[in-house]
Amino acid sequence: MSKKLVNPEELFDGSVFGMSQAVIDTNAKLLFISGQVAWNHSFEVTSPTIEGQCKKALENLSAVLKASDASIADLLRVRVYIRGEFGAHLNVLSPILMEYLGSSKPALTGIGVASLASPDTLIEIEGVARLG
Repeated sequence: MSKKLVNPEELFDGSVFGMSQAVIDTNAKLLFISGQVAWNHSFEVTSPTIEGQCKKALENLSAVLKASDASIADLLRVRVYIRGEFGAHLNVLSPILMEYLGSSKPALTGIGVASLASPDTLIEIEGVARLG
């Protein structure tokens, strides 16, 4: 396997945690996107709401896709981790996800968890995409 690291400048520097924002398996032409959260460059959450954090995490996911010469249409799988019971937030998250994903319709899994990247982080979104 040959891999290429993807770290868009507009996102926080994950190297301090030993990670890249994404890794491309160049042989399989697959893009593995790390969990995206609503952090700025100072590792601070940019919104106190689940709605705001979801939108920012999706913006960050889009930045990784763009830096990888991919798009939302290339997403194969998306996982959404949410602090607490996932179903309790479906009424807020569903319209945001439907608008973002559009006709792409990747496999999607929603997972409720006890904790995430920081105490103020409410949602984290990761994905896998196929590259041209």
